Amino acid sequence: MAEETMKDFEKELDASFRVIREGDFVEGMIVDINDEVVTLDIGYYVPGVVPLDAISDDPDFSPMRDLKIGDTTQAVIIEKDDGKGNVLLSMKEAKEAAAWDKLRELFASQEIVNVRVKDEVPSGVVGYLEGIRAFIPASQLSLSYVEDTSEYVGKQLEVRVITVDENANKLVLSAKSVLKEKEDDNNRKKMSAIAVGAILNGTVETLQPYGAFVLLENGLTGLVHISKICMKRIKKPSEVLKVGQEVKVKVLKIEDGKLSLSIKDAEMNTSDVAEDSGNAGGGADDVPATEYHSEEIPNNPFAALLSGIKVD
Repeated sequence: MAEETMKDFEKELDASFRVIREGDFVEGMIVDINDEVVTLDIGYYVPGVVPLDAISDDPDFSPMRDLKIGDTTQAVIIEKDDGKGNVLLSMKEAKEAAAWDKLRELFASQEIVNVRVKDEVPSGVVGYLEGIRAFIPASQLSLSYVEDTSEYVGKQLEVRVITVDENANKLVLSAKSVLKEKEDDNNRKKMSAIAVGAILNGTVETLQPYGAFVLLENGLTGLVHISKICMKRIKKPSEVLKVGQEVKVKVLKIEDGKLSLSIKDAEMNTSDVAEDSGNAGGGADDVPATEYHSEEIPNNPFAALLSGIKVD
């Protein structure tokens, strides 16, 4: 018991001689949480207190819910004496300093993180990442144009950090880059399942002076060059095609994630199949006998003899 008392005394003595300065970072253990302050044991002869508005900028953060007595946390010394005999601290400032370091790491690694959209603002939406307010431009919310950003409020998004500037207090995120990566991965899988020479069904998506883009049933889009649209020479694709028209295409080439297609070759392949099926069994010897007969009544005995004769 005497030994424990001596150790406690030595600890208090060391704490009394400890020098602290405003702006210093300190680590403390949470010893109390109430509706006004969070109290920390910072190894000093008086406790440190953190007002609720100095804990976090995140509107969803709740000290009573998100903090626990016994947890350790970092804080910045704001004042050595708050007027009540305590050291005034800010967890928010400490978190921000650590947060910007973490955000720079996320920017460098391009790691995907989750963010919940809190509100809409002009030209985009905002959320919080590492406790820092982040802006997601409308152009970075989706692969397609977003007209109503309010639809995203409350949604959880997978994002990447695309701009991080602590001096300007600027943090910009992108969900579009994550969606684009997933789309590219999905397209690569679909592309690997297609064989050169395959005949596929598709729909004319757009017409350009140089050819037609065809949307295939698997969701991929390929180009039919104007020279591969039909047998005859045409000046523009709209002479023989229209948007929304269903077509058959042959896969000519798969290169650099792009599909080169041909309507002309698909039609030739289809007609070849039709001709082959019509001539199945092939040689002249296999041609079935043809029966010649006349619906007319014979006018003479010789004609009557010929009526109904089979010629092999």
